[in-house]
Amino acid sequence: MSGKQTRYEGDFIAWTGGGLFIGRGGGLVAPHAHYAIQLVIGAPSGLQVQSGRRGQWAPCDGALVPSRAVHSIDVASCDWSAVVFIEPETPEGRALSARLGGQIEFLGGDELGSLVGKLERAWRVTGTTGAVQSAAQELVSSLSRTVPHVPSDPRVLQAIDYIRARSGDTLTLEEVAGVVHLSPSRFRHIFVEETGMPLRTYQLWRRLLRVWEFLMQGDSLASAAHAAGFADSAHLSRTCRTMFGLAPSAMQMKGPLSERLRVPSHYLG
Repeated sequence: MSGKQTRYEGDFIAWTGGGLFIGRGGGLVAPHAHYAIQLVIGAPSGLQVQSGRRGQWAPCDGALVPSRAVHSIDVASCDWSAVVFIEPETPEGRALSARLGGQIEFLGGDELGSLVGKLERAWRVTGTTGAVQSAAQELVSSLSRTVPHVPSDPRVLQAIDYIRARSGDTLTLEEVAGVVHLSPSRFRHIFVEETGMPLRTYQLWRRLLRVWEFLMQGDSLASAAHAAGFADSAHLSRTCRTMFGLAPSAMQMKGPLSERLRVPSHYLG
């Protein structure tokens, strides 16, 4: 485990079914667990991952972390790193959940192949959100292809679309259940069965993703927290520490994608 720690500077992209942090710097991330399946990459070397709170640190090129699995990562010795989140109810998430069986899987360079280099070029050279998103999703697809895709319950997918469209609102179980024409008790059961988490926890996850999108655009922590539906920046910080292992103030959105978002369009040619 490395002892050095530098300020993280990078970018965040969210898409339907997932999202990604990619950047330089950072260091040791405290033990934490989150709803999404996580693919972590440290390049060209130096990544270390710990399973549980007291497990052995394992050097690796990448790792797949199941939903709700406690883990730590150390990227202090990496030139750059990426953390891709895959929502478990997606076809890719279901395939990866079946592959992992609840255990962290450590990946070597041969398993990641040339797609890591493609992701780096999309971020450093091409410098567009579309290119980075495409490269990240291609990487996820390559890792989930070994297990047949299983379709999700359409009622849960409809509910998730409704929640995403209203990520800053506080939605009740009764309201969302009504949208998909189920009783609250039946919807609660199906939603937990499909996503592995209660509706309230899922809503919190979606709000966190919205926060990072606002920060990418240059918003302050306070305004991003308010826009995403958090009571205040302190509430946001507590939630972020629980779900990501660190405070949002420790991750500066200063990568090539966020810098480009903040340049007026007439300066971009």
